[in-house]
Amino acid sequence: MALNAKQKQKVTKEVVRHEKDTGSPEYQIALFTEQIKKLTAHLKKNAKDFHSRRGLLKMVSKRKKLMEYLKKTNEKAYKAVIKKLGLKG
Repeated sequence: MALNAKQKQKVTKEVVRHEKDTGSPEYQIALFTEQIKKLTAHLKKNAKDFHSRRGLLKMVSKRKKLMEYLKKTNEKAYKAVIKKLGLKG
């Protein structure tokens, strides 16, 4: 269920800080959001896939923690990421 390089670039092109950005909270939140969307679609088809469901819950938790960190450290960037990714804040 991993994203390939083209998918990552497409998903994160609006939130990267610089050309080689891979560690910023904005970048990571964008990647987690795309992976969560893919896993959610997978679980709608495969309701009994409990291993993937556990992975989904862990990803949601990590994204939530990153969003809390970003909100605490840079609220302007937090609001921009929420708006760009269409998340609830």
